[in-house]
Order: sequence, then C-alpha cells, then structure tokens
Amino acid sequence: MTQPSAFLRPRLLIVGCGDVGMRLLPLLGGRFRVFALTSQRERCAELRSAGAVPIVADLDQPDTLGRLRGLADWVVHLAPPQPQGAFDRRTRHLVAALGKAARLVYVSTSGVYGDCGGELVRETRPVAPRNARAQRRVDAERVLRAWALAGGAQLAILRVPGIYAAGRLPLKRLEQGTPALRPEDDVYTNHIHADDLARIVLLALFRARGAGRVVHAVDDTRMKMGDYFDAVADAFGLARPPRLPRAELQAVVTPTLLSFMSESRRLDNTRLKRELRVRLRHPDVPAALAQLAAAPVQSGTQGEPA
Repeated sequence: MTQPSAFLRPRLLIVGCGDVGMRLLPLLGGRFRVFALTSQRERCAELRSAGAVPIVADLDQPDTLGRLRGLADWVVHLAPPQPQGAFDRRTRHLVAALGKAARLVYVSTSGVYGDCGGELVRETRPVAPRNARAQRRVDAERVLRAWALAGGAQLAILRVPGIYAAGRLPLKRLEQGTPALRPEDDVYTNHIHADDLARIVLLALFRARGAGRVVHAVDDTRMKMGDYFDAVADAFGLARPPRLPRAELQAVVTPTLLSFMSESRRLDNTRLKRELRVRLRHPDVPAALAQLAAAPVQSGTQGEPA
C-alpha cells in the first residue's frame, strides 16, 4: 500500500528524543510527519537520518519555543524535568508553547508512588513522592492533566520504572564493586526494556483513552534490587556486589542511589495488557540479560526514564 505524502500525514512532535525516542522513530512506519525537539544543534543530522525534522529549541528557554504552536496534533513528551525545584518548569513551558493538541503521551516515573513497602501497586494508588525528583514528575502530570482537560486532548501517562537495554546496564557500578543491600533489607524494583517502552509509547498514541489515564509501563518480573545486580553480574561474568546492612550501605553510596534503594514496590501491569493490548517482547529480565550478554554492551546506569 502506498504511503501518503509526508505533507499529508498527521504531524507528530517528539519532545526529548533521546534513547527511547530514537527507538520509537523506526516504529512510526511512515504514519506521521515527525518533528523532534532538541536543544543540541549537533544532533540535527542524526535526527534527520532517523526520519525526523529537527526543531532546535530549549525547554529551559521559553522564548525559543515559538515554532511549536500548532506544529503537531500528536505529541510524545519524553523530556525529564529540570534538575532542581519542586515544579517541572519544562513541562509548563511546553504546554504554554503548544497551545492545543489532539493527543499526548507523557513518560513519567514510578517514583511518584514513593515507598510502598513492597506492596503490589495499581494505577489507582495515590501518589506520595518522597524526593524533589519525584515531586517534579507529579507536578508535570498535574499540569498535563489540566492542559488536556482545558483543550479536550487525549492524554496517556506512562509511569515507567528502571529502563534497561544495551548501554543501559549497571556494569560500571558492578566493576567498581559498589555494594547492594543484604536480602533482609532489600527493596523490590521494577523494570522495562527500552525497546518494549518504545512500543508501549506507540500503542498508547493509538489505544489510550481519556484526559490523564495512567498506565504502568513495566514487565512481568518480580525482583529485588540486589537480585537484579546479581543477575547482571552473572550474565556478564562479573563479580556479584557485596551485600551490606542498610545502616552501613548509606555511608558508602550516593544520596541518589540510596533514594532508589529506599523505595520498594511491585508495579501491576494488568492495565498495560488489557487496555493497550501490549505483548511484551522482553517480559523477563534474566532472559533478556542472557540475550544482551551475547552482544557487546557499553557500561551504563539504571535510572529515571530518559
């Protein structure tokens, strides 16, 4: 079937076209004329070769965002908040610049729930952010809901845990021998492969409904954080990290890493499968790690969604 001319396709804007955005671009399959917002002029050639029209602008400088108004009816918001403050100024600048749009998918974080004591968490659970990083995400969600309701837009909020893939593994951490928590102090962590996340974003564009419906973008694995580090170490032939009591660990890891080690929850993905009808390509972390170990992998770190 012949694809329509690029100028006849609906327009889609990707805000924050990093690793996940670059994985999304090939999946769009000629359905859209794609624009990608970047603050780095040197990335323009890369984005063009991947099929996107680069828009050089900076969410931290609202006076650069004038081209966004009316540019696209479909928007994928992958940009994280700025590093400081209780409010996500970047998202506030974005919605002010966009005006109206028909659909938006926002990639948020599961950190908005705070510590849940290892309980199974569904999307209806109230948010309880414990740090400024998560508070900024909650602020972004609220701003986007208000924007969607005011403009009649469909908004999907994907709450995402630790993203992993080639280049996004804690190999450097393991090589440095950074300790993990002993089993009796350890916390449940959650995961999603970056390729699966890109597919979830695509399906959310077409299948999500409502002005702020939340969906957990998470795989089927139930794993504690130390066990995840052990699994990565085993897959790549590295030494497992030493295990320490929490009182000893907090003296030797960074505050950011300690914050991840202080929140325990198990994310339910029923809504992901029933409403978005997602079939995960990588539902099980250990199996995916075995595949990744068969190919060269760059050291990386697990953190918030990019």
